Amino acid sequence: MPSYIAPVDDMMFLFEKLRDNKNYNELEKYKDVSPELVKDILEEAAKINQNLILPLAKAGDENPAILENGVVRTPPGYKEAYQKYIEDGWTSLSCDPKYGGQGMPRTVSAFFDEMISSASLAFKLYSELTLGAYNCIHHHATDEIKNKYLPKMVEGKWSGTMCLTEPVCGTDLGLLKTKAIEQPDGTYKITGQKIFITSGDHDLTENIIHLVIARATDSPKGTKGISLFLVPKFIVKEDGTVGSRNGISTGSIETKMGIKGSATCVLNFDEATGIMIGPKNKGLSQMFTMMNLERIVVGIQGLGISEIAYQNSLNYAKERKQGKSNNNKSESGKADSIIEHADIRKTLLNMKSIIEGERALCFWLSQQTEVSLNHDDQKIKQEALDMVSLMTPVVKSLFSDLGMEITSDAMQIFGGYGYTKDQGIEQLYRDNRITPIYEGTNSVQAADLVFRKLSTKNGNIVDKFMNLIKSETNSDDEKMKPFVDTLNYNLGILKKFSDWTIDKIKTNKDDVSAAANDYLKTLGYISLAFSWVKVLTVSFKDFEENKKFHEDKINTAKFYFEKVLPRAEQHYKSAISGSSNIMNFKFN
Repeated sequence: MPSYIAPVDDMMFLFEKLRDNKNYNELEKYKDVSPELVKDILEEAAKINQNLILPLAKAGDENPAILENGVVRTPPGYKEAYQKYIEDGWTSLSCDPKYGGQGMPRTVSAFFDEMISSASLAFKLYSELTLGAYNCIHHHATDEIKNKYLPKMVEGKWSGTMCLTEPVCGTDLGLLKTKAIEQPDGTYKITGQKIFITSGDHDLTENIIHLVIARATDSPKGTKGISLFLVPKFIVKEDGTVGSRNGISTGSIETKMGIKGSATCVLNFDEATGIMIGPKNKGLSQMFTMMNLERIVVGIQGLGISEIAYQNSLNYAKERKQGKSNNNKSESGKADSIIEHADIRKTLLNMKSIIEGERALCFWLSQQTEVSLNHDDQKIKQEALDMVSLMTPVVKSLFSDLGMEITSDAMQIFGGYGYTKDQGIEQLYRDNRITPIYEGTNSVQAADLVFRKLSTKNGNIVDKFMNLIKSETNSDDEKMKPFVDTLNYNLGILKKFSDWTIDKIKTNKDDVSAAANDYLKTLGYISLAFSWVKVLTVSFKDFEENKKFHEDKINTAKFYFEKVLPRAEQHYKSAISGSSNIMNFKFN
């Protein structure tokens, strides 16, 4: 089983030194969230993830969730761990105190998301979708619905799901067939089938609150006719207690490559009673409240799995003896630890520089997210929302793709042992493989970025992002100059790539489609460089306070700028070659 130590020191460095968003710091609701409080929270989070949740990863992989006589059974140990998990209040961390939550900002909860993703992604998913459903209900439902459903969800006694996908429609939700028939009492009867439903059924909570998209009988076809419904597994009585079983059954559990402890279900809705959330035919935009936040969390899943893969690779590289490095002067023939070999060191630094850059970028984005949700000034709120919209597909796609690179490299460092189940490294690869797929495949994210986010009704938000980078990375420190100059050079590449893409959208959309993933990665690698410059600004300024820590940061950043950031220009050069050969190629 892999070992794991939560990177609390790095997280606290970000919270103490990079909490520099003026608009975020104006939010009154978070004035009392001090570094001391956050450190206490993260240290407790580290304990439960390292000691209780980490062992569940192997248990869930070896004994997956099963469907038995119509009942979904979670893996051994899940029930007991979940009970402790909710008793300690982890489901309520970022929720509204009005409904029993602790009211912590995403600058804190994102760190917890990373930790639990490292410990056991399969276990995490049972509560993760609950928080997504909570956010959607919190934003769009009536006070009556909120008061009836949210307290139990915040407490963790009830869980939640997101039911979109059907056998006939995945990304193209306009094709959905699930129908909703209005009843005299204002409720709806929901009939249809949903597939790939994460945590769709299980034995951890006394009720499951499904958020289901369906089409009312008098609604138009396509996405314009989609509405959102709250459909509980068990009907909730007027007094808030659980009543009779609703018309929902589990058809099967998917047999998956990874995250086997998570029950991914086929759900059948047979005239199940549902309540419409928000206005009719506005369900897709309401569901995107949940999906957009969830996409950022998926990126954090990739980050979390990358972190545990890196930690175990580093430990193994220090212990494993194999061959002689070029610096080995031993006459006795003794082998070196593989960490002495240049290629292994390069691989480890690649992992480390990406992971720490991602964590810093996530922290920056979490501040923007809170501003977009909570600031009083609508202009400031919209500007932050633009940044969140731009970065959502980047974080989701880049972090999950790089998670595949890092877990693959971890297996390579372990060699043959990495390919066996004994070490648990191959499970990290398998568990992470879903992250580039669910919540919208990474190709869909890239298309969304170039066709919808590059230019919007609010203008060119990539230009706004580049201007923001320039304003936040100005420095008179000579030590910073090489990094800032390199970042500015790459911003020039991004500007050329953006102009090329906007032009091609008007003349040849196939060129844009073929370049979309390259554009996303160019933007992503430059965004990581931006986060590294912010880290470096602090490390150079505060170097004497903690020489060892800051020297580590500076040298890791140097590796990123020299060895990883050049990928941004490579993607640009590949993309602008166009799509003619691709589209004209004759497949046999």
